[in-house]
Amino acid sequence: MNLSVKSQENIEYMLEVILEKLNFINMDALKSSDINEERYEELVDIYELVMRRDSFSPAEIQAIAEELGNLRNK
Repeated sequence: MNLSVKSQENIEYMLEVILEKLNFINMDALKSSDINEERYEELVDIYELVMRRDSFSPAEIQAIAEELGNLRNK
């Protein structure tokens, strides 16, 4: 998958992987259609951060969730 290309498919993929890796219980709370494509690069940054790490503290998970929330269409 080429994440350098902005696409709804890539947004969906990255969001799904992030939510699964962080063990989010309510994965339907944030849908890929909620993500503003203008903030694609920020989602890529979050995705890369999550993929580099094996574990996260509860505070880190909360911070990542807040950042994902900030990417939503307004």
